[in-house]
Amino acid sequence: MRKIYLLIGLFVMTLLSCKDKTPAVMPPQPFEVYEIKTKSVPIYQEFVGQIYGEKDIPIRARVVGFLEGIHFEEGERVNQGQLLYSIDPDPLMQEVAAQTSMVAQAQTALAQAESDLKRIEPLAAMSAVSEQELDMSTSKRDASISSLEAAKANLKIAELNLGYAKMYAPIEGIIGKTLAREGEFVGKEPNPVILNTVSQLRSIRVQFFLTEQDYLKLARSYIGETNKKIERTEDEKVETELILADGSLYDQKGKIDFIDRNIDSETGSILVQATFPNPERLIRPGQFARVKIRVRVAKDAILIPQKCAKELQGQFSVIFVNNENVLESKSVDVTDRIGEYYIIKEGLQNGDRIILEGIQRARSGMEIVPQVTDFVSQQTPQS
Repeated sequence: MRKIYLLIGLFVMTLLSCKDKTPAVMPPQPFEVYEIKTKSVPIYQEFVGQIYGEKDIPIRARVVGFLEGIHFEEGERVNQGQLLYSIDPDPLMQEVAAQTSMVAQAQTALAQAESDLKRIEPLAAMSAVSEQELDMSTSKRDASISSLEAAKANLKIAELNLGYAKMYAPIEGIIGKTLAREGEFVGKEPNPVILNTVSQLRSIRVQFFLTEQDYLKLARSYIGETNKKIERTEDEKVETELILADGSLYDQKGKIDFIDRNIDSETGSILVQATFPNPERLIRPGQFARVKIRVRVAKDAILIPQKCAKELQGQFSVIFVNNENVLESKSVDVTDRIGEYYIIKEGLQNGDRIILEGIQRARSGMEIVPQVTDFVSQQTPQS
C-alpha cells in the first residue's frame, strides 16, 4: 500500500512541476545584411587572342648556297644593320665575273657596229652602197646597244645576288632560334628558306576574333549609327585590357587599332587587333592572352555580392529582409557577373536588404535583428 501512495505522490509532483514550466521563446538573432545601392558599372567581355611583335620580320635566304657563318647569339637583341648570316660567296662571285665578261663582249660588239655604221653612212650618201646595207648596219648597231643593256642588267642581278650572300638585321629587336646551321644548304625547298625572325617588342599586337553578334554589339557601343562614317581620333579608339596566361592583369592599357574589312563567311567571325605598350619586353610573340573589352555601361545597376545568392540548377535566390525584419526567400534574375558581384535584372530594387553572412542558418519566417554591413571585395575593383 505504501508503494501505491508513493507512486501517486510522485505522479502529482510531476504534474505540478510541468504546469510551472513555460515554453522558452528564441529571441531574434542578429544577422549581417547588405543594403542594395544602385550604381553605374562598366560591362566587360573577354576574348582569347594570340600575341605578335610590333614587327615580326623573317630573315629569308634570297640566294641558294651553303651557309658559311652565323654572326649572332640566339635569343639576344640585335641592332639594325647587324650582320646575321653569310652564305658561301664563291659561286656568286663567279657569276659576277661571267656577267662582267658578257658586258665587255657586248661593248666590243657595239663599238664594232658603230664603226661599221660610220664607214657606211658617207658611202650611202654618195650612193656607193645600197640603202639595204645602210639599214642592216643601223639595225646591227641598235641590236648591239640592246645586247649591252641586257648584259649590264644581268651583271646588276649578279651583283645583287652577291650582296644577298650576307644577311643583315632589318630592324632592331630580339632574334629567335636559327633554323639552319653552318654548312647547311639553304635558300631552296626543302632546305630552309626562312632562317630566323627578328621581333620588335616595344609594343605588341594581340589578334583575336569576334563573332558577328559580338562585333555588332561592340560597333554600336563605340561607333554609334552604323550608316554613318565616323572618323575616330587616336584618343577615341577602344580601350582594352589584357589578362595574361597566369591570370594576372597586364599593367598597360591597349587600344583596338585594326578591324578587318569583312566577316569570314566560313567561321562567321571578324579579325580584330589591339596594340599594347611593352616597355619592359615582358610579353613575347606566340603567347596567348585574354583581351578584356568594355562593351557597355550598365546604368543604375543593382549589384549584390555573389556570396548573397544561392544557385540551384541555374536558378538564383536570395534571403530577403522585409520591413518587419522577417526573412523571405526571393528568386532573382542574374544578367552579368562583375568581379565578386552579380548584376540583378529582376527581383530586387534599390534600398532592399538581403542576408550577407549566415545564409546557411537563415530560414524563411525568421525574425532577425539586421545589422547593415558593407561588403569588402577581395578583388581589385573594376576600373
